[in-house]
Amino acid sequence: MDKLSISQRPHRRLGRTNFMVPPVGIGGAALQYSDDEQAAAVVERAARFDIDYIDTSPHYGDSERKIGLAFKQNPNLRDKFFLASKTGTGPPPDGCQGDRHSSEWTYKSVERSLDLLNTDTIDLMQIHDPKDLEPSLKPGAALSALKDLKNQGIIRAIGLGVRDHQLLKRAITHGDFDTILTHSDFNLLRQSARHELFPLAEKHDTGIILGTPILRGLLSNQAEEIIDNVKKEHQNINQKTLQDFNKIIELKRWAEHHGIKLMSLALNYCLREKRIAVVLTGTVTPEHVEELASSVIDEIPGDVWKKLERDFRIQ
Repeated sequence: MDKLSISQRPHRRLGRTNFMVPPVGIGGAALQYSDDEQAAAVVERAARFDIDYIDTSPHYGDSERKIGLAFKQNPNLRDKFFLASKTGTGPPPDGCQGDRHSSEWTYKSVERSLDLLNTDTIDLMQIHDPKDLEPSLKPGAALSALKDLKNQGIIRAIGLGVRDHQLLKRAITHGDFDTILTHSDFNLLRQSARHELFPLAEKHDTGIILGTPILRGLLSNQAEEIIDNVKKEHQNINQKTLQDFNKIIELKRWAEHHGIKLMSLALNYCLREKRIAVVLTGTVTPEHVEELASSVIDEIPGDVWKKLERDFRIQ
């Protein structure tokens, strides 16, 4: 076993899909910033460390193509991964115009993803960032196409990925969505997803996937450098964002005082929420995968969470 393997962290059940997935996975959006060689190395390194879940989308530049290239170079990798992608965003598939959530768009989008990802099946296909879910639910629209593809075995589960909690709750209670992917609302800064979203998903046995647990690097070990860069690039930062930046720096120094890296604290905080099946983090280079694995398996002293609640009111 590789010393950075996360296999010591047991797999979790992805809601009623009954698929068992690792507690952390690779968010493919960051791969659009990798070159082909780096992306292939990210996929290989993730597999080596048992981070065998990868999520992508047509919206993420050429992320799907790069993942597919990694699978083509090493065919054994595809069988290792739980593979998730999305439909409804990104450039139009060939011949499609207009409604991104029509059955035509959905069928052609999935066909394109299969081709780019160099695979015959996609484990989870998610409707991505709709402004309104109802058009996808109409007879003969996106959801109908996904149900047909699921019946054919081309996809294995259906999900919704969006930040809007009202849309996610609609998907949960609808009954045909196996998973939800929420982002930016459960981390060391914000925990709003815990109040209504997580309990409702648990009630309906809908798998919960969490994105941006380190807020696009703001809760990483490079937090201060990233914050400084943001301040240099943006002259008019609002007061709420500045307050968040100050809190992040406080959290980083507090963590260091307790002998913990900020990214380890941030990821393990999310992993303490057992209703979450998998936490997704973007990685551009294989070194980022190593940092992710190291952060996940870092030992966090048992009394840290009580101290965190005491000092920051973060439960």
